[in-house]
Amino acid sequence: MSDDQLIAAARDAAAHSYSPYSNFAVGAALRFADGSVVTGTNIENASYGLALCAETVAVSKAMAAGMRGGLEAVAVTGPGTDPITPCGRCRQVLNELAQLGGTDPDILCVGPDSVKRVKLSVLLPEAFGPASLT
Repeated sequence: MSDDQLIAAARDAAAHSYSPYSNFAVGAALRFADGSVVTGTNIENASYGLALCAETVAVSKAMAAGMRGGLEAVAVTGPGTDPITPCGRCRQVLNELAQLGGTDPDILCVGPDSVKRVKLSVLLPEAFGPASLT
């Protein structure tokens, strides 16, 4: 799957967002080395702290399906005029999955007219992960 197709998958996921409180629909798409793609969208809750980010939903779906490695790229899209980046919590969740497979995935931060490509390790330098516990 090309980067453009990955971005399209993230945008499609955003269309299914449940974001009645913020009206900030976010979509994420994870691409794995085996060619599989897993998507997620943000899900808000009236108890705001219980909201789930798109990236966290996608990682949860991937891990529930037994995927533990091979994360190559992540596309994240949302509203606004600038490319959107994963929040701190999502950076940590993505890092856990990436470290399980020993990868440093590209993060495609998507805006309406541009895409910013950055490595996860740049977004989350000196990350805490599974190796930190040994």
